[in-house]
Amino acid sequence: MKTAKEKALEIAQLMIDFKGENVSVIDVSQLNSWTDYFIIVTINSSSHWKGLYKQVKDYVKENDLQIHVPNRKTPDGDDWNLIDVGNIVVHLMSQEARDFYDLEKLWHAGEKLL
Repeated sequence: MKTAKEKALEIAQLMIDFKGENVSVIDVSQLNSWTDYFIIVTINSSSHWKGLYKQVKDYVKENDLQIHVPNRKTPDGDDWNLIDVGNIVVHLMSQEARDFYDLEKLWHAGEKLL
């Protein structure tokens, strides 16, 4: 059985394979109680994020995982789309959103795996 770390790295590799840019994986397991890994990916269009989302969705299905849908309505937009897979959270962000929120700096205490 694969560990969460192995799954996070496999999802990150999928993002790279399907042209996600500047892919980063951060182990945040020691910094919070709600997830273990962040995967941060820069996207360049709505069709790009939809394609990457499909890859994550297919991976989730093949690996008996589940995407957690928020109970509240989230605004539609292309700047930052979050895919919550429980112990792995994938952030698909435009370059502008990534520069503004700078998650790598915010979560700098986490171990950068990729």
